[in-house]
Amino acid sequence: MNLGSLITGSLNDTLAVSLPLFRTELCLATTIVLVLLCRMLPVLRRLDSGIVALGGVCFALWYAWNDLRGNPVGGLLHGGANGGGVVRQELFGGLLVFDSLTAYIRFLLMGFLALYIPFTKASGIPDHEDGADFYTLVLGATLGMCLMASANHLLMVFMAVEMASVPSYALAGLLKGRKASSEAALKYAVYGAGAAGIMLYGISLLGGLLGTCHLPSMATEIARVIDSGSASGSVMVLALGGLMMAVGLAFKLSAVPFHFWCPDVFEGAAAEIGGFLSVASKAAAVALLLRVCFGLGVSPTGINAAAVANLAEPGLAGLGATRHFMVCVVGLMAAITCTLGNLAAYGQTNMKRLLAYSTIAHAGYLMMAVAAAVALIGVDPAGARDAVSAVAFYLGTYVFMNLAAFAIVAFLRNQLRSEEIESYAGLVRSSPGIVVAMAVVLVSLIGLPPLAGFVAKFLVFASLVQAISLGAERPLMLVLLVVGGFNTVISLFYYLRVLKVMTFDPPPADRAGGEFSLVSLPGAVVTALAVPVVVLGVFWSGLYACAQLAGAFAS
Repeated sequence: MNLGSLITGSLNDTLAVSLPLFRTELCLATTIVLVLLCRMLPVLRRLDSGIVALGGVCFALWYAWNDLRGNPVGGLLHGGANGGGVVRQELFGGLLVFDSLTAYIRFLLMGFLALYIPFTKASGIPDHEDGADFYTLVLGATLGMCLMASANHLLMVFMAVEMASVPSYALAGLLKGRKASSEAALKYAVYGAGAAGIMLYGISLLGGLLGTCHLPSMATEIARVIDSGSASGSVMVLALGGLMMAVGLAFKLSAVPFHFWCPDVFEGAAAEIGGFLSVASKAAAVALLLRVCFGLGVSPTGINAAAVANLAEPGLAGLGATRHFMVCVVGLMAAITCTLGNLAAYGQTNMKRLLAYSTIAHAGYLMMAVAAAVALIGVDPAGARDAVSAVAFYLGTYVFMNLAAFAIVAFLRNQLRSEEIESYAGLVRSSPGIVVAMAVVLVSLIGLPPLAGFVAKFLVFASLVQAISLGAERPLMLVLLVVGGFNTVISLFYYLRVLKVMTFDPPPADRAGGEFSLVSLPGAVVTALAVPVVVLGVFWSGLYACAQLAGAFAS
């Protein structure tokens, strides 16, 4: 192929296929430019950067919704061969991939931003002066998170993680003049730089050994290396490279033992920043974990029922060993992460630190379902789809649960001038509405019926039960199921302790703030976030149908 044909082919692929499926990210990029112009040009400084950002996000949300529905754009077929939704399409020469998981996570992130921006406007952080800088960083980080969900090449994995992380470091230090905020940003940046360096070294090991960084091609090469039974240490290098790359993923997930930054950053940063890192960053990191596990553990042609029946087929044995390694690593980290997060949360006195450890614990629950999905792909592809659907549904409910929790903390901070749990004492006497909203959110985070968190956790545990019944990594899945149930019981104590303080403890005599009414702008935001937690616990079929579209990516 000559240079002219190569350039022509690349241009045709970019303009006819890639860019039409990249509209959501293009909307975000355009919005970032407009928000920056609001900061730079004197004539535009009177514009509210939050309104400009919200308008761009609404356009991006509309495009994301159209992509999730599988509209025939750029060669997409509605109701494709992967069980409905969208057909897998590589973009920009294989650097990115568009499929049902990409479409779902994009839609989730855009929906989150559509809720998050009004929340920040109501809470007062950022102010008008810092608004353009704040929303530029938020949109830039979200753009990186969209790329994390669609990464199909290890170099793009690294670039997307860094694109999501670097703006987050700056956001953590948003509160100027506060020592705790500056320390949070510094600790976050130092941990992030270390994790990024280790991950990049792991990527170099894998790419150098396999001769490619394209995830589907890497799966083929991994199977060849393992099936050849090479005694040259190649398998050990593969394992080492995989573990080093897992460091970067675990950092984004705040999974043990790479979680140390999370409580300190959440406590030092504003509650608004904690809500963003807790929800958006978690969703993107889980999507990237799924992308890497399935990209390296499944052959480019997929695993159909006939192939599963013939496990001696060349390549399947090697990929089976790869999946076993990934299931063990992810499952072990899930059990430890969930347990440590719940145990450490028990003794916290600061509400943001408690929610930070809660975030760590929920990362463990999500990783359990990821481990079940990877274990099931070689035994029952339909079961793997259900497990991925459970992850997607969990992330959908988590948007409302955790964002509502951080919104309540932010508004109570404005009212009470404190984020300590003891400052919430007796709030039920003066502000019963906010206490009811907090009760709904915390009980849902526990996973009790009839709220959305119960359905999400039930689906995760159901995926573990399905893996056990089919004999997919049965001992490990059984351990994860027991650990998950045990940790659900543990979480009762520290979540309900907050409600006990709000309802039974006497209010302090020197309380600075007055009543918090739900008939106000902050109250409307809290209500808008808390009501879906109740509704999705009863009428959850619509969200689960969308989650099943995401699960089709495992086909």
